[in-house]
Amino acid sequence: MTDPERHDASAREHELGDEGEAPSLEEADGAFDDADELAARDHDDGYEPLPPRRALPSPRTETDPHALLAGRDPLALYMRDVNRYPVLSADEQHALAERYAKTGDVEAARTLVTTNLRLVVKIAYDYRQAYKNLLDLVQEGNIGLMQAVKKYDPYKGVKLSSYAAWWIRAYMLRFILNNHRLVKLGTTQAQRKLFFNLRKEKARLSAMGIDPTPSRIADSLGVSESEVISMDRRLSAGEASLDVPIGGDEGRAVPRVELLPGGDAPVDEALAESELGDLAYEKIHAFGDTLEGRDRIVFEERLVSDTPKTLQALGDDFGVSRERVRQIERRIVDRLRVYLGEELGPSVLEVYDV
Repeated sequence: MTDPERHDASAREHELGDEGEAPSLEEADGAFDDADELAARDHDDGYEPLPPRRALPSPRTETDPHALLAGRDPLALYMRDVNRYPVLSADEQHALAERYAKTGDVEAARTLVTTNLRLVVKIAYDYRQAYKNLLDLVQEGNIGLMQAVKKYDPYKGVKLSSYAAWWIRAYMLRFILNNHRLVKLGTTQAQRKLFFNLRKEKARLSAMGIDPTPSRIADSLGVSESEVISMDRRLSAGEASLDVPIGGDEGRAVPRVELLPGGDAPVDEALAESELGDLAYEKIHAFGDTLEGRDRIVFEERLVSDTPKTLQALGDDFGVSRERVRQIERRIVDRLRVYLGEELGPSVLEVYDV
């Protein structure tokens, strides 16, 4: 790549969603499992370094006002710093990676990170249509790069640039997903798939003369119809500030926040408590998935059921005494307390009196 126009072309070819669902951090961690595919994604020769930028002239001698503004461009200044680091050959990078893997040499890891900073900028350009602030993407990508260097195994036969590209993309796409709106939209695998593909799939079906109904989109993307409807509403609706005045009683304009249902707790505390409740609900059911046999039955039919069975009824089912069932229940509750404390912190135990 030799000029910004080629980055523009690359970005058009790789607009967000073209690769399907965003790679998760778990997928990045397992990127060694298919070395051939990784090598194909980033070409046999790895990435092409971005060209060095022309040295910026002194403001005292520069007469072009546009050049003066360019001198203050944060991305241009960042690239000027990045281009100070040399580009290492594949053999040099492999030797450094082996040294870090064997000895934990921090200086070797630092060199691997700094010499691959250009790769992060290259990938950030691919996603600039989805998120305009390239430096934010670069910052997230740099975190992914450091994670890649930390986990890279030089003996797997995969080049560092190919492996790191997975981690860089994963961190960038997660950042885009979390910052598309103030309220996070993609917190499950199905939601992430819809976030990146819903609009594209609707356009594809329309271009084929097919009515893009929720059921057709759900079948195409492998998600439920209700998830399609929910994400479509969330993507279509804008965000509204709670401080924006709207019509109130007797024609008086009042902030939206004042029209929310009242309560003893402030709004921010109520929202935080609601979010914690949702998270605790998910964790409790995730804990249930770790149980087997009698423990699983007692958990589902006694602890989380809307109509829990009595100790005696469960004892009759198991052919044991009600006291034995009570002991099983107590053991499960104790395990649940430990599990929630590790997952959400000890304070959640006080909130929900587990």
